[in-house]
Amino acid sequence: MSERYPTGTDDEREAAIEAASLAVQRGELVVLPTDTVYGIGADAFDPAAVRGLLAAKGRGREMPPPVLISAATTLDALAIKVPGYARALVEAFWPGPLTLVCHQQTSLQWDLGDTRGTVAVRMPDHEVAREILERTGPLAVSSANKTGMPAATDADQAIDMLGEDVAVVVDAGESPGGEASTIVDVTGDQGRVLRVGALSLEQLNEVLEPLGATLTDEG
Repeated sequence: MSERYPTGTDDEREAAIEAASLAVQRGELVVLPTDTVYGIGADAFDPAAVRGLLAAKGRGREMPPPVLISAATTLDALAIKVPGYARALVEAFWPGPLTLVCHQQTSLQWDLGDTRGTVAVRMPDHEVAREILERTGPLAVSSANKTGMPAATDADQAIDMLGEDVAVVVDAGESPGGEASTIVDVTGDQGRVLRVGALSLEQLNEVLEPLGATLTDEG
């Protein structure tokens, strides 16, 4: 059964971040707030923990979780051949509700599922989430819900769906965004939108058009 940690005061917030960080180090699952919806997270470099995350959601290896990072500079530690247009999107929308599907570094010792050599990366615009990530390193994080159910936008919803499977729930109130991130595949010369979420195709292309690039919507 999960332990719930509020974040209303500085002391509570520190205790919550510490509890979540320690749980991740032990290979356990945590629920954490983000700028979009609540997420269920595991150490990205712990294959057993990632398998536990997928099992908790009722997902298989064919749906690998994205990876959250605390700083944009970490992207180059996880991904290779990141094109210029993708870096323009990072500059414009990170931290924020943008997930980029990139070619993953071949040297990484991890198993996120059937990724076909790619990794989906995002830097959330949420201070508590980034403080946890600063201590844990990259986390495999998927929306806090059972597959097929709406994503949790507060701790109560996350506990209702996943409380039996996670060790720590960091409660930072209602999600400020409430809508999932927009996912863009940047593995090719032209980017493709795989899922439109909090950012519209128009917002993304507004950044890219001056560079002579545009995205197509395949969501």
